Amino acid sequence: MQKIDLMVQKREISGKGPARQLRMTGRIPAVLYGAGKSTRVTLNPVDVHKIVHSKTGENTMLNMKFEGETGKQDRLAIFKDFQKDPITDKILHVDLFEISIDKPIRVRVHLEMVGNPIGVKEGGILQHLIREVEIEGLPLAIPAHIPFDVSSLPIGGAFHVDEIPLVEGITMLSEGRQVVVSVAAPISEEKLTALLESAPKEAKEPEVIGKKKEEEVAEGKAEAKPKKEEAKEEKKESKAKA
Repeated sequence: MQKIDLMVQKREISGKGPARQLRMTGRIPAVLYGAGKSTRVTLNPVDVHKIVHSKTGENTMLNMKFEGETGKQDRLAIFKDFQKDPITDKILHVDLFEISIDKPIRVRVHLEMVGNPIGVKEGGILQHLIREVEIEGLPLAIPAHIPFDVSSLPIGGAFHVDEIPLVEGITMLSEGRQVVVSVAAPISEEKLTALLESAPKEAKEPEVIGKKKEEEVAEGKAEAKPKKEEAKEEKKESKAKA
């Protein structure tokens, strides 16, 4: 894991209003968690952007240097989480996690596929299912990415998490039998046509039960009306006879 110096400023106030004002002045509000406590700080967005888009990215070890504090020991941290604007994708808030150089940490690391599978050269279809895994190790032993070779993968073959080579001192935490990459057999035009023809036909429009009940009720009312009029006429006739 690469280590980079990061200048930070402490801040005393918190809340949405002050955080909005900080962003307007060109700073990113952040919180440093560690040792059972939290420290509110601000970061330079230019520095954050450079680190996030560096080779080691979010798994960069940050050597925190507090502005205005001389003679104090620097604190090490890594990025824990980001809050981004859904429209501009700008970073609005950062969570930092304090680490120790001699204590293992858990992080997610990107996988880097190496080589072109034999199965793909023979017409197979490459399926890339997992692009990162979770590992544990001392900060200085954490790699920027983990390469894995798939050159010998045939059609119908699969490369699993437990086949990924790890350097000494690194432990894999992701489930071992997960498929990282596989090569599926190509589908012929005949098979594709057969699949399309065997697909279920468009279903008939479902009967609207509510509508049917309304129609039945309407019919019932229509039948009830003549019977009511017939009863009135019988009543008149009986009065006339009397």
